[in-house]
Amino acid sequence: MQRRHLLQSLSALPLLSAGQLFAAPAAQSRLLFVFLRGAYDAANLLVPTSSDFYYASRPDIAVPRPGADLNTAIALNADWGLHPALRDTVYPLWQKGEASFIPFAGTDDVSRSHFETQDSIELGQPLTGQKNYRSGFMNRLAAVINGAEPMAFTDSLPLVMQGSVQVPNTALKSIAKPAVDARQTAIIAAMYKDSDLSSRVTDGFAVRDEVARELSTEMQAASRGAINAKGFELEAQRIARLMKERYNLGFVDVGGWDTHVNQGGASGYLASRLEELGRGLATFAQEMGPAAWRNTTVVVASEFGRTFRQNGNRGTDHGHGSVYWVLGGGLRNAQVAGEQVRVEQATLFQNRDYPVLNEYRAVLAGLFSRQFGLNSKQLEQVFAGVTPRDLGLV
Repeated sequence: MQRRHLLQSLSALPLLSAGQLFAAPAAQSRLLFVFLRGAYDAANLLVPTSSDFYYASRPDIAVPRPGADLNTAIALNADWGLHPALRDTVYPLWQKGEASFIPFAGTDDVSRSHFETQDSIELGQPLTGQKNYRSGFMNRLAAVINGAEPMAFTDSLPLVMQGSVQVPNTALKSIAKPAVDARQTAIIAAMYKDSDLSSRVTDGFAVRDEVARELSTEMQAASRGAINAKGFELEAQRIARLMKERYNLGFVDVGGWDTHVNQGGASGYLASRLEELGRGLATFAQEMGPAAWRNTTVVVASEFGRTFRQNGNRGTDHGHGSVYWVLGGGLRNAQVAGEQVRVEQATLFQNRDYPVLNEYRAVLAGLFSRQFGLNSKQLEQVFAGVTPRDLGLV
């Protein structure tokens, strides 16, 4: 095998957490962070049903107030409703006290640039000063948790998982034939035998083979009438199987949320995306099983929200404040949590979008403190200079 081909093959291998691949997590708690890339329209997910301003601002794309029709918002409390696309998936979790939402959440970054804000959130560092692009907040979280077994369910290692802790990554969107067959595997392993990279190469192939076995089992189950898996739902099912058995810190991103044109209201493009996401999240909870789900928290976030008023193309543009989701079997109860203001023109940020009243690093620090029992020193390592904000979610 030529050196060039060897390097190409090795680049396809996942990175590894040395020496801990097959150890059961010491910590029982699990966290899956779901990042919606593209800035989803949070105002049509958590609908401000008591706001006349909402309905005046969105004549074509507003979700109707709760009513008998199934295409109306689902009432969560006097002020907020849930998009009807989640009626059969996430709403049942809410009814069981296993889902909460945090409106007016996000970062103080106001660039409204997808890439800049995604990077900023994944790094989790102060907005001022020099950035360290080799230090994501979930990697720092892995560094302070005993028995952390992180995994990025992505094509390449995302910023949020980069850092001093070596983290494996593997995409679960499709089942593909391994780029390196058994013969090539043996050759590569032999070449690196007795070198400093020997264990990393061997462990990399072990992770690949383990994932392939998991997927093979899944295909057999599907052939006996398993659920009709598609898109994120299938990916979430695979993630649950791996996190249930091994990994306790997971990250996955879901794209397709940049809805400038014809995003729809109770139905349409955004509704379809929410429905698919909801199916995936509900499947993840079901696949984890009651025991593991009780110790699992799922956070769903996006880089920013969207403009509150619809644009001339019946869509929405880049905004600021968003809505974060928190799901899990260990939630205290279902709630719309965090600091809030009444939704009207006077409370918009720069007269165009939601303000950020619940800064994400403070909220996540409070959540991590409860979820993993981190002390102030450990939280400072994850989010430097941040005062944790405990919303009492778990």
